Amino acid sequence: MNNHHSCYFCAQRRLLLQGAALTLAVPGASLQLAQAEGVDVGRNSVFTKLVPAETIEKSAAQQYAQMLQQAAAQNALAGKDNPQLRRLRTMAQKIIPHALGWNPRAANWRWEVNLIGSKQINAFCMPGGKIAFYTGILDQLKLTDDEAAMVMGHEIAHALREHARERMGKNAATGIGATLLSQVLGLGELGQTVTNYGAQLLTLQFSRSDESEADLVGMELAARSGFDPRAGVSLWQKMAVANKGAPPQWLSTHPAGTTRIADIEANLPKVLPLYSRARAG
Repeated sequence: MNNHHSCYFCAQRRLLLQGAALTLAVPGASLQLAQAEGVDVGRNSVFTKLVPAETIEKSAAQQYAQMLQQAAAQNALAGKDNPQLRRLRTMAQKIIPHALGWNPRAANWRWEVNLIGSKQINAFCMPGGKIAFYTGILDQLKLTDDEAAMVMGHEIAHALREHARERMGKNAATGIGATLLSQVLGLGELGQTVTNYGAQLLTLQFSRSDESEADLVGMELAARSGFDPRAGVSLWQKMAVANKGAPPQWLSTHPAGTTRIADIEANLPKVLPLYSRARAG
């Protein structure tokens, strides 16, 4: 929460949010240099440059706040002392410092983590670091801390790699074509275009390649934070079992099954040393 899993961009997100908003402070977090080890997923898409990051992040923050208000009205926001919410926020405190090296903007994001009261198996991270988990993904899959960290890392990776910005950039380019491209430096029609596409933040879906990229980046983030990246295998095994009925929201656009697990296993040698180092430290 390609979206992921239909992550946050998934359609039909009926929000029963649990969790008062909390801006996460990250003590001692410093911008990291590009990683010399770990996974390699290349540069961000050129389409991200067609839409200003500030505009998308502002829109995401507004939509996130609206979701929290709706949740509060339904008495569905988990209080700050909720055990599961505290668990997630502690996890985020460990992961976020390692996220900064993937995107310089992340150092200035107002990170938030909230819990969504719903049976849906879902989680997401909006642009700007706005994270939410549905209680269903924690309870129905009985996620361990390592598995939950893999989910959180995956979602954060979507935001760091600016997959929403990329998808919106492609949509904008398709929508007004040459006019957009000719106006992009001075914005011109771009401002209105972003406004129009802003409403799609909750329905925007990521590509299969975006999902695979988020798997790898998320696995590295979890490993650097001291969570066992091998949990990605058990996580997707659990998802496969849950998928035998109706596909969970989180899986609606995801490449799942043996291929996904094989990709994770193939990249484990790149991140297990990071995990070992984090545990030793």
